[in-house]
Parts: sequence; structure tokens; C-alpha cells
Amino acid sequence: MENKTPASDEVMTDNAAQAAATEETLSEIKQPYAGFWKRAVAYLIDAILLTFVLVLLGFIFAMFGVIDFNAEGEMTRNGNFMDLLSILVSWAYFSLMESSSKQATFGKMAFGIQVTDYANQRISWVRATVRFFSKYLSAILLLIGFIMIAFTARKQGLHDFIASTLVVNKS
Repeated sequence: MENKTPASDEVMTDNAAQAAATEETLSEIKQPYAGFWKRAVAYLIDAILLTFVLVLLGFIFAMFGVIDFNAEGEMTRNGNFMDLLSILVSWAYFSLMESSSKQATFGKMAFGIQVTDYANQRISWVRATVRFFSKYLSAILLLIGFIMIAFTARKQGLHDFIASTLVVNKS
């Protein structure tokens, strides 16, 4: 024989409803996907870091005569070399960092976000390379490939769809 009363059933139901509401609120707060602005500022940090490295390399190459500048500061010799070097250094940085055990560049680490595959696993260097070069397509399309991050359910850009990747908040 149970000593349940209608009042105790209501309290149990109310407690269950509150627990469900609290859980739902927490899941909304703990959005697993990194949003547009968080990713944009993380990229800005990476761009500043890469610019510093590339300017330093430019000075080194200028000291050894690999590149030359005119009086206006324009590159007069081997400008294409520096363009290619910029792409190669950026590719190495993003693909190696995002496929490493950290799964993030320094900018992403600063915001506690990382790149994963759809199974929330570390991505391979090949997938990170596909993701990197797919960003050029995202940019060529009037930046729409990046803007779509703000509007897709899993906060994916075109390059994320192409490479089957997600950018998530670290758990």
C-alpha cells in the first residue's frame, strides 16, 4: 500500500518539469557550435600572427637580396615569391594546427574552440588542407561562404561543408 497523495504527485511532476526546463536552458546556454563572431575574432588573431611572421620573413629575404623594394616601398623583385610564400605559410599554419592534438589555431585556442569532424573527432591533415583551400571558394563568392556561418544550424561555412567539419566550443 502506497502513501501517495494527489499533492505529492503534483510536487513530483513540478520537480520533473523544473528539472527538464533547467536542462533545456543549460543546453541552450552551452551551444556546442562556435558562432560567427567568435570565429571571426579568432581568425583576426591568426591573421595578425601570420602577418607578423610574414613581415619578419620579408625583412629576412630583403636583407639577403631575395626581394627588393623601390623608394615607395613597393616590391620590385620576386613579389610573386612572397605571395606564394604567404599562401604556403598560411596553409602550413592552419592545416598543421587544426589537425594537431589541439585541433585549433592559436586564435581558436584563445576562444576555447576547436575543429572536429562530424563524429567530434580530430581531423586529418588532408581534411584540414581541403578545409583551408575551400576557404578561397568561400571568399571568392563575395564572402557568402563565411557569412553563412551565422545562419546555418551547426554554424558551418561553405568550407566546413566541403571538408565535413565543425567548429565547436571545447567541452
